[in-house]
Amino acid sequence: MLHIRKYEEKDFDNVRYVCLNSDGGGMEEKLCKCILHTFCDYYIEKEPENCFVLDDDGKAVGYIICTQNYDSYKEVFDREYLPLNKHLGDVLYNWAKDSTILQNKYKADYPAHLHIDLLPAYQRQGWGGKLISALSEHLRSKGIKGVMLTAGTENVNAGNFYKKYGFEQLEILNTDVAFGMKLIK
Repeated sequence: MLHIRKYEEKDFDNVRYVCLNSDGGGMEEKLCKCILHTFCDYYIEKEPENCFVLDDDGKAVGYIICTQNYDSYKEVFDREYLPLNKHLGDVLYNWAKDSTILQNKYKADYPAHLHIDLLPAYQRQGWGGKLISALSEHLRSKGIKGVMLTAGTENVNAGNFYKKYGFEQLEILNTDVAFGMKLIK
């Protein structure tokens, strides 16, 4: 049975598996590993209280990381993600730089940052929207006024997904697009 719950230590291996095997818009394996290193190895280990999982009978099949620590977000991108991406080419390096700029530009109005991954079978069943809705309600109840995330300009599917579930497009910066959702008006 599917439900959404807080991340637990026993979920670590499954969340890493989801991160590497989610449909990332056709990203190459090296980029998936960079994302795994940046988001899972950093946030899940250092901010486990900000991670929720989609649980299918005791097994994590999706996760959403929600952090309000933008300084740590910028730090992990600058220290860990950007150097890894430099080896993958200037386009990916610039995408990571753009994402950092956008996140910090909009953090006052959208203080919570989201990163979402689901196994493709659950994406097709519409669980991405349910995961976003559940987390949005949780954040709204805590008085968080807005959430945001970024996606690469080439990932049209991601943009359509976020718009479908209530995010508005805020800005395009070179290789990256910022999406935001107001929770408290």
